[in-house]
Amino acid sequence: MDLLRAAELTVIGQVTTASNVTLVCEAEDGGPRVVYKPVRGERPLWDFPDGTLAAREVASYLVSEALGWGVIPETVLREGPFGPGMVQRWVDTVEDGEGPDLVDLCPVGQAPEGYREVLRALDPGGRPVSLVHADDPRLHRIAVLDILINNADRKGGHALDGLDGRVYGVDHGICLHREPKLRTVLWGWAGEPIGDELLTDITVFVKALAGELGERLAELITDAEIEALEARGRALLEEPVMPMPVSQRPIPWPAF
Repeated sequence: MDLLRAAELTVIGQVTTASNVTLVCEAEDGGPRVVYKPVRGERPLWDFPDGTLAAREVASYLVSEALGWGVIPETVLREGPFGPGMVQRWVDTVEDGEGPDLVDLCPVGQAPEGYREVLRALDPGGRPVSLVHADDPRLHRIAVLDILINNADRKGGHALDGLDGRVYGVDHGICLHREPKLRTVLWGWAGEPIGDELLTDITVFVKALAGELGERLAELITDAEIEALEARGRALLEEPVMPMPVSQRPIPWPAF
């Protein structure tokens, strides 16, 4: 964390598929890679206040840490080469070609073993395909986190299979809105109960919002958004079941 907060950043590349400016940097000369998203590179959105996405990334990280889940890489808000922004530890991932991705497409009826089907659609060539995701407890924890932080953009490419054996979630700029916004590709557990271990963590988290955690979040998001976060946590404790899709657009577009 000290390196993320204080190291000089040198831009070495850009993630060109990202909606907002996303730069790959070295922290210090020849040091580890980080992701840097300057506030000035954020694309305006109609439903999120301008210039708030970097702070929401950090707030989402704090929620993950307070839960003890560690599913979001270390993230800080700081100055960078193009002004203030979010800086996050780079995650080295399992190479493509070593089996299906955590979230993937496959021909209908041919889902890999240990995968759950989310929906069926047609690919650009008109062939029927299934959107599937791994039935993996590490990924399930991310799905529960998304409910808490009200993630409006859980694309397939935002779930990373780390070389360290952990599964990480990234890109949390449009989270923590006070109005329901959940859009995710991780609907395979919809309607199923949430395990006691996760509920214990959520119980501790909800109580912590009244203390230092709430004060730290108040530097990043509004009081109304913190209250909505607490309400989502309490709702999960009262009805510990993974929600069903209720909106007309429950999956982000594009899905990857």
